[in-house]
Amino acid sequence: MSKPLVRRVTRADIAREAGTSVAVVSYVINNGPRPVAPATRERVLAAIKKTGYRPNGIARALASGTTRTYGLVVPNIANPFISSMAHALQQEAFADGRVLLLGDAGDDRERERELVNNLLHRQVDGLIYTSVDRHPWIEMIQASGTPLVMLDRVAPELQVSAIQVNEQRAAWQATRHLIEHGYREIAIICGPLEMLNTQDRISGWRQALEEAGLTPDPAWIFATDYTRQGGYDAAQRMLAGALPRALFATNEQQAFGCLRALAGHGLSVPDDLALVCFNGTVESAFNVPSLTAVRQPVISMARKAIEMLKQWDGEPERCEFDFELEIGESCGCRPVAHARKSN
Repeated sequence: MSKPLVRRVTRADIAREAGTSVAVVSYVINNGPRPVAPATRERVLAAIKKTGYRPNGIARALASGTTRTYGLVVPNIANPFISSMAHALQQEAFADGRVLLLGDAGDDRERERELVNNLLHRQVDGLIYTSVDRHPWIEMIQASGTPLVMLDRVAPELQVSAIQVNEQRAAWQATRHLIEHGYREIAIICGPLEMLNTQDRISGWRQALEEAGLTPDPAWIFATDYTRQGGYDAAQRMLAGALPRALFATNEQQAFGCLRALAGHGLSVPDDLALVCFNGTVESAFNVPSLTAVRQPVISMARKAIEMLKQWDGEPERCEFDFELEIGESCGCRPVAHARKSN
């Protein structure tokens, strides 16, 4: 036997319970536009509590022109750096009275397109986005008029708002740190070569070597996916040839995969191979050995992204943040006193 449908409580029901008009109920719920006497307000609030009334979000969105939601599309939420950024964005959105709707593309470009399209159809008030590859679905978003902030470097001619760190400079500093240890044979495990951030990180690695009078060896550029498996596979390819003395992994997950591959060959870090990585999270600090890693200011970046959506005026804005090279044990430095607990 099916259960009878429960009728939704309406503002008219609240008005009858409180002995007032529907308009006055609306003024109380929306805090205006007209004032309501304190005693009447208390009766309306008591009626709302008694009946369990919940405002109709869809109707409110139609009336106000805002859904009080933001969309976030990321390549893969399993990546700790991306999940830490998503968490920070959710916190900032909530503080602004918004709900953050997450779209996880699972490293699939077509799924990413469907997620972007779905969020646009839901009329989110703004979209925060980092793409699976170097061809983000920006034209679709721009055609909708939805405010957009990218969490990655995009080509300047696209006229898109973005927040980022200087990844070339960060890669330079990470590689430079290895050089300062005295290492001269330094390889790089990077992302897919066609990606802009991969190109930036290779450029920084190459620049640091050349400034030190070292010749970058193309044979020591190992391109792979930004995953543990990618790092593992790249390290296996590296181990099949002459072993470098140091390695810059351009992603924390790649570094973890590399560590597993090295352990399988009886090699240790940093004794046999020194290692630094990019996009470190709290996981880097708790690893054994702790990883020397470039850290991005995730909380500050998330706060700025939400602020850019709130103040959207259609003009593209680029905001660059400083980064930090957090020293761990994997490069050969002395052990740190304690692991960091937050970004």
